[in-house]
Amino acid sequence: MPYARASDDTALYYEVHGDGEQTLLLLPGQSNGHHWWNSARPDFDSVFRTVVLDYRGIGDSDKPDTDSYSTKGFALDALAVLDDVGAERVHVYGTSMGGRVAQWLAAEHAERVDRLVLGCTSPGSPHGIERGENVRRALGQRDARAARHALLELMYTPEWMAANPGPYNTIGVRGTPSHVLRRHRRASAEHDSWDALPSITAPTLVVHGTDDVFNPTENAPLLAKRIPGARMELIAGARHAYFEEFRSVASPLVLDFLTEVS
Repeated sequence: MPYARASDDTALYYEVHGDGEQTLLLLPGQSNGHHWWNSARPDFDSVFRTVVLDYRGIGDSDKPDTDSYSTKGFALDALAVLDDVGAERVHVYGTSMGGRVAQWLAAEHAERVDRLVLGCTSPGSPHGIERGENVRRALGQRDARAARHALLELMYTPEWMAANPGPYNTIGVRGTPSHVLRRHRRASAEHDSWDALPSITAPTLVVHGTDDVFNPTENAPLLAKRIPGARMELIAGARHAYFEEFRSVASPLVLDFLTEVS
C-alpha cells in the first residue's frame, strides 16, 4: 500500500490508476478520501495517470489530533503525495473542500499545476456565499439517521437515489474519529482564499450544479470572476454530487477542458 510522508511525518495513503502520460490529481470533499472518486475516476483513468488520496485523518492515512488540519495544510500534503509519485506538474480537479485545497495548490504552487478544475466549491468566508440556516439545522439534527438522509438529499436528487440505493461514497468515511471530523469541519470553515485567487495563472474551469444548496451555486460566478480567465459551466438540475449523478455530462466536460490544446 503506497504512503507518502508529510512534513510532520504523517503517513498519507494514496492510489495511482491509469497509465496516461499526464497526471491528474483528484481531490475529495471534507471528511472523505479516495473512495469519493470511485464512480467518476474511471472516466479519467483511460486518459491520465490519476492520483487519489486519503486526507490526513481519513481512511488509511494517519489521524493525528493536532493543529495540522487546514486547507493550506491539505495542499502541502497533496504535494507530498505528488512528490512520492514523482509527478512534477499535474492537472488538478478538486470538488467541494477539495476545490478549496486545489485553490491553494494553484495559487501558491503554480509551477506544479497545469490546468485546474474547481467543482462545487467556494472561496470561503467572508466573501463566499454560505449555506442557509435551514441546511445547517437539517445537518445538525440529533437523530443521526435523519441527518444522514438530509445530507444525501443535498448530494443527490430523489429520483437518482431511488434508482441508486447505495452505498454512497460522498457522505464521509465510516469510523472516522470525532477529533478528525471536528478538525476537518474547522479547516473547511476557516478557508479564505479570496486574496490569493487573482494570482492563479493555470487555465481554470469552474463547475457547479444549478440546484446545489449545500455549497450554494452563487459561489461559482464569484470564483470565475475572481480567477483571471476562468470559465464557468453550470449543470442543470444537479445538486452537490454533480460529478457522480450527472457523470455523463460532467466527465466529458472536464475531459474536454483538460485535453484541449492551449
